[in-house]
Order: sequence, then structure tokens, then C-alpha cells
Amino acid sequence: MAKVSLFLVYLVIIAGAVVRMTGSGMGCPDWPKCFGYYIPPTNESELKWQPDRLFEKGQVIIKDESLQISKETFTTKSDFNSDNWELYTKHDYAIFNPWHTWIEYINRLFGALAGLATLLLAIASIKFWKKKKRIPILAWLVVFGMVFQAWLGATVVYSVLEPAKITVHMLMALVIVAMLLYVIYLANAENKLIRFDNLTLNLSILAIGLTLIQIVMGTQVRQFVDEQIDIYGYDAKSSWLKDPLLLFYIHRSFSILVLLLNAFLAFRITKLNLGHIKIYWVLFILLVEVFTGIAMNYLNFPFASQPLHLVLASILFGVQFYIVLDALKPRKISKTS
Repeated sequence: MAKVSLFLVYLVIIAGAVVRMTGSGMGCPDWPKCFGYYIPPTNESELKWQPDRLFEKGQVIIKDESLQISKETFTTKSDFNSDNWELYTKHDYAIFNPWHTWIEYINRLFGALAGLATLLLAIASIKFWKKKKRIPILAWLVVFGMVFQAWLGATVVYSVLEPAKITVHMLMALVIVAMLLYVIYLANAENKLIRFDNLTLNLSILAIGLTLIQIVMGTQVRQFVDEQIDIYGYDAKSSWLKDPLLLFYIHRSFSILVLLLNAFLAFRITKLNLGHIKIYWVLFILLVEVFTGIAMNYLNFPFASQPLHLVLASILFGVQFYIVLDALKPRKISKTS
């Protein structure tokens, strides 16, 4: 159940990356509904005021370049009556793009599905309370983390995609990944025979820290790209990194340090026969990550390179975290039924 939850959380991360790539973050300008609907509209006409039409309480229309919310359930008359509506005050973004709306809506559906999976996991984990308390404690922390993540998603929408809030939203997703991986680790019935020396362990922890720094810088570089898209347009991909920030160069050069550190770790683990094959997955992911970064910079952002770059970074963090879990407290774990 924890593995299924982890898969669904990564699916949400993938969906979120697609939202970012397509600029669909404001596809649903309200939360948790979308334009006041549980299933969003597909045509702009559904968001226009019309005479003799039934509007449910909380439904949204776009009028005079602003969002108006119906105060009660009512049927419109021949003329617009402002007394039946109130201005949406969270922000002033009032644009409908059906593609953006449905991409963001699917992202929210995946989030709800992942939230349900983690809730079921937490309920099922209660039976481990007497055997291994950390499992139910972590499982319920994941549930609270998902609720907090949903709230963060709402604040991102209300702030009209403020960069700092997007970064925190991404980091919270990684915290949830880490907690789920810890649950999987504790519930794993296999014997753990990994025995890292202190230097290797400390370098592994440092590698995770560098990955997190790189992810944070990457989100800020992505924000710069979003701003360039607003200036030059979505089709002018060659101009997105025409005059990049200093942070872009730091982010690009920092990847060399990350790659070298993990290559040294792989060499040390192999030389000392520490028995952790996952480090080679780390190197493989890093190499693909570097190639996607090169492609975005020199090949004008090929299709899917942006979400792949982000998703690989989150997978990299997960693999590195599990390596440290294996090595942090080496011990035998008895099989549980």
C-alpha cells in the first residue's frame, strides 16, 4: 500500500510538472473547485452570464474581465443583476483556457487519488502499533502532509503562482516522498546487510543536501523561464534563455559538483564492496538529468524535456534517501506476517 501511495505521489509530481511546462497553473482560478464546478467547463460560453439560466450557489462567471461568484442558487432574468453576484477577491486573474483548465484539473484529480491512497495506508497501518509504532506514526504524518500540501496548492493559486510558494510546494512533495520511503523501509521484510563507514554515510547525506539545493535553484530558473515566456511567447523557445540570470549558470555548474560527488560515492561503494547497487541508479538518473538540461539549453526545450527534468530530480532524491536509510542504522529486520 505504501508503494502504491508512493507511485501515486510521483504521478502527482509528474502531473504538476506538466502543469508547469504548459503554463496551466491558473487553469482553475479557485480551489478546491474549478470555476465553481466539481467538473470544470469545456467551453467559455459556460462561464458567460446568460438570461433564463440556472446558476448554482458558488458557480463562477467571467464578466468585465473579473470573476463573479453566485451568492445563491437562482435563475437569471432578462438583465444582469449584480445583487446576485459577488466579486472573487482572492486574485484578479480571470482568463479561461480549456486546455489549461483540464490539465490543472487532472493534476488535482491525481492529488485527490494520492490523498485517498495515503489515508487508506494510514488506516491499515494501525495494526502495526504494537509491533512497530513508527509505521503508523509515519503513515499518519503522510496524511497530514498531504492535507498541508493541498493547502499549499491553494495558496499557490491564490498568489497567482508566486515563485517562493511554488518552491515550498515542490519541497513538501519531496518530504512526503521521504516519509513514504521510510514506511516502505520499515515494512520491508528483507534483512538489511548494508554497512557504510562513517565517511561514505556522511557523503551520502551530503549528496542528498546538494540535490535539494539543485532542485531549489532549478525551480527559480524555471520561474525565470516562465517570465521569458510571458515576454516572448510560447513559440519563441530560442529566446527563453537568451539572457539568463546568474543563478542559471550556478545551477548549470553545480550539476558538475553533484555528478562528481555521486561518481566518487559509486567508486567508493564499489571499491569497499559495500553492496549497494542503487548508487548506479543514481548515476544513471544523474546522466539523463544532465542530458535533459543540455537539451533544454541548446536544443530549445524539446517536448517533455522540462517535466522529465523535474521528475528525474524528484526520483533522484528518493533513491538517494533510500540509500541513506539502508546505511544509517544497519540491522537485521525480522520477517513480519
